[in-house]
Amino acid sequence: MFESLEVCVLYTQGVESKQWREFGRTEVIDNSLNPDFVRKFVLDYFFEEKQNLRFDLYDVDAKSPDLSKHDFLGQCFCTLGEIVGSAGSRLEKSLIIGQTAPNSRSGRSTQSMSNGGIPSKKCGVIIISAEELSNCRDIATVQFSAHKLDKKDFFGKSDPFMVFYRSNEDGTYTICHKTEYVKNTLSPVWQKFSIPVRGLCNGDYDRTIKVEVYDWDRDGSHDFIGEFSTSYRELSKGQSQFNIYEVINPRKKMKKKKYVNSGTVTLLSFTVESEYTFLDYIKGGTQINFTVAIDFTASNGNPSQSTSLHYMNPYQLNAYALALKAVGEIIQDYDSDKCFPALGFGAKLPPDGRVSHEFPLNGSAENPQCNGIEGILEAYHKSLKSVQLYGPTNFAPVVNRVARFAAAVPDGSHYFVLLIITDGVISDMSQTKEAIVNAAMLPMSIIIVGVGQAEFDAMVELDGDDVRISSRGKLAERDIVQFVPFRDYVDRTGNHVLSMARLAKDVLAEIPDQLISYMKTRGIKPSSAPPPYTPPGLQAQI
Repeated sequence: MFESLEVCVLYTQGVESKQWREFGRTEVIDNSLNPDFVRKFVLDYFFEEKQNLRFDLYDVDAKSPDLSKHDFLGQCFCTLGEIVGSAGSRLEKSLIIGQTAPNSRSGRSTQSMSNGGIPSKKCGVIIISAEELSNCRDIATVQFSAHKLDKKDFFGKSDPFMVFYRSNEDGTYTICHKTEYVKNTLSPVWQKFSIPVRGLCNGDYDRTIKVEVYDWDRDGSHDFIGEFSTSYRELSKGQSQFNIYEVINPRKKMKKKKYVNSGTVTLLSFTVESEYTFLDYIKGGTQINFTVAIDFTASNGNPSQSTSLHYMNPYQLNAYALALKAVGEIIQDYDSDKCFPALGFGAKLPPDGRVSHEFPLNGSAENPQCNGIEGILEAYHKSLKSVQLYGPTNFAPVVNRVARFAAAVPDGSHYFVLLIITDGVISDMSQTKEAIVNAAMLPMSIIIVGVGQAEFDAMVELDGDDVRISSRGKLAERDIVQFVPFRDYVDRTGNHVLSMARLAKDVLAEIPDQLISYMKTRGIKPSSAPPPYTPPGLQAQI
């Protein structure tokens, strides 16, 4: 009687090395052609990163842990974003035995013919489901005050603010919150603020949280007052003698024998509540609609010359294409049809030479959608050959265009992300500010990537991280703009893979919170996930 023993092996891929590393194995299932694996893999999920995964299925023939001694049944490749972005966070994929099969020791590939593989043969289906761990759902709301901080200003007292950092596995720190500054006081009471518990301690309640206290200066050269450390577990004890912290300035402490501290900080309140997460909405069916708008103004330079930002080098992508690919390849996992509107602005169009600030790259005004990121790149390349670069650099038309679509579906079923890639100083600043303030009320976010060496001061203003953008006295309801200069991510060694992964991470990191803030202000709850459908085939859980 035939007996089959199956095991599923999960591999993750490094961003830089592209090397596959074994992450874990399921239990072995006896004598079933439709195994339902119970063992789960716990992975850290980051919307802003492309997290490549590989699932290999084996028929276990011996007790050896060496996978090369077992029969390779097939494999599938996907991203973690693909899984969570699928309906109900359930992804169904065919298992394929390709030209090569993996070698478990090296993570590299070897010929699969030796253990019975047939090239490109489909051999069953794998169903992968994802669920979010509950400790990622908590939101902490905290408030602090300080007492007798050091005086730093010559003519006044101090304008104190605090910066919070979570510690990472490698001993480094990542900034996770900055309070407002309170003017001219040594005993400030800061406003309450809310922060995801994951952002504060990454789910590890005993992980160090470092807090630095500064005196705010207009020129940005903020004076360091001191620092202290705590943890989520300590903070969760609430207002008590355990949550009064001495602010220590290490330099002062070394220099002055009688130094005690530079003041104290007291936790006034600490509450935690569970809230809906980004993945709750994605699992409930919210689609992320991606639109790209590319700058075709003359300041980019003649595309036929190598000095142009639009130059088509046959051996490598230009800055526009690199930025588009870096951001688009991540966002596309959350759009079911993988069709994206692609627009250009600032060009003269054939045949009459009229200037347009929202023309379709594929030439079809009725259907400006391109098939996948490669389709956008193809349409972009064709447009460069047919339009004349001109000007000025106007953002408002493309912002308003996407806003019209967003306004049509305010129910949370769709969220729109507009990527603007530009080289120049914006020409319609007041109109763009008004468009952004209006768009902030809609299910929409805007990413701006600045290419070239121009000054991008106006883009920083649109970003609104320090001062919320306003127009005609009206303040934007939410911060929906993220700007980065492409030049900050150019790798001098030519390693575009790693540098573009960093760019995508920085511009996309705020999207989940921006989506949640829209849903929260509108009182929109996630739709319940569609009922799971399980066709016959191989199954796995993640």
